[in-house]
Amino acid sequence: MLMIFLSSQFGSSINFICIVGLLVVLASFGLKKLKQPNLVAYILIGILIGPHSFDIIENPESMKFIGELGIILLFFFIGMEIDLTNFLKDWKLAFFGTITQIILSILSVFLIGYFWGWTTARILVLGCVIALSSSAVIFKLLEEKNLFQKKLGQNVSSLLLAQDIAIAPILILISIVGGGSEDKSDPMFMKLIGGIIFIFIIAYVAKKKQITWLPFKKEIKKDHELQVFLALFFCFAGALLANLFGISEALGAFVGGLVMHAGNATKWIHEAIHSFRILFVAIFFISIGAQLDISFLLTNGFSLLLMLLAVYITNHFINTLILRAYKNTWKSAIIGGALLGQIGELSFLICLTAFNVGILTQFSYDFTISLISLTIFISPVWILITEKVMDKLIPLEEISH
Repeated sequence: MLMIFLSSQFGSSINFICIVGLLVVLASFGLKKLKQPNLVAYILIGILIGPHSFDIIENPESMKFIGELGIILLFFFIGMEIDLTNFLKDWKLAFFGTITQIILSILSVFLIGYFWGWTTARILVLGCVIALSSSAVIFKLLEEKNLFQKKLGQNVSSLLLAQDIAIAPILILISIVGGGSEDKSDPMFMKLIGGIIFIFIIAYVAKKKQITWLPFKKEIKKDHELQVFLALFFCFAGALLANLFGISEALGAFVGGLVMHAGNATKWIHEAIHSFRILFVAIFFISIGAQLDISFLLTNGFSLLLMLLAVYITNHFINTLILRAYKNTWKSAIIGGALLGQIGELSFLICLTAFNVGILTQFSYDFTISLISLTIFISPVWILITEKVMDKLIPLEEISH
């Protein structure tokens, strides 16, 4: 009744923002008591205010547009936070571990898709979807558990960074093999050229380690307003370049972030626009929640539950073997497998891109984003249960240092 009253009394955009802000504060406070990450609160709020619940979003198209801006900025920040130099120090685990994870995930999906008659493109997409874990969830948990300085935390971080980087070739592949495109004028060779250009830029940044040619570094360092606009320029210039080649704009923003990180004098930009990240990432996850249909979840509850268990068992098993292969103790490897068990936020973009190019149907898209959201919801519970079980079975063994 309260939500119905609010939706009828507060129709303006300003009051809508006030409602959402209040809900974020209340939901985040409540979920922190349950040790749930903030993005769970954002998704829940999206469900509440979305068209399938109380429907208090006045302009769904504007919400969708802001959500798209959110994911572009999210990928820009991910790019800014990735240090390719440190990543390459532990490249064997990162590279071979991520490749193994993706291949085994695709093979697991193939076993299901073969009997259900799925296309090869759909199997590839869903395999990549379940292979990527949530950096937003896991980095927060690693910090809370003081695992960053331990071997397990470093290994898990390397795998997450490799998965973040892997999003670039995955999105290029989806754009190429897609059964259709929103823009039918985009020829295939343009996507190939765009993919080669972005891979070349990533390789250039990795080789140079530090970029010194960024213009006006000294002048901008003293001006916080220009810092914001320079960062936004690199973000949306990368997105625009990607769009010109028919590739996901988020990928272009990601590469723009890598370039910004490589310019050491631009580190202060991260602090200048950190608030933008919080705001737009929250809007992105709220927009994802607004797409979730409670009746769809209830109608397909049994299928979603089976897939949920299949995803967690598969991811947990694969990541445990990968971490054990790199000399973590069995206890550490199993706990690390639990940390990496959920599907990550980057998979939302894979789903959206695959849907836009015709690989996923509306039902498949709804099913997949529902599955991703559910894995994020139960991730802290799955990790807690795993830790309790391991403490019972192997009480004296420490987490790998």
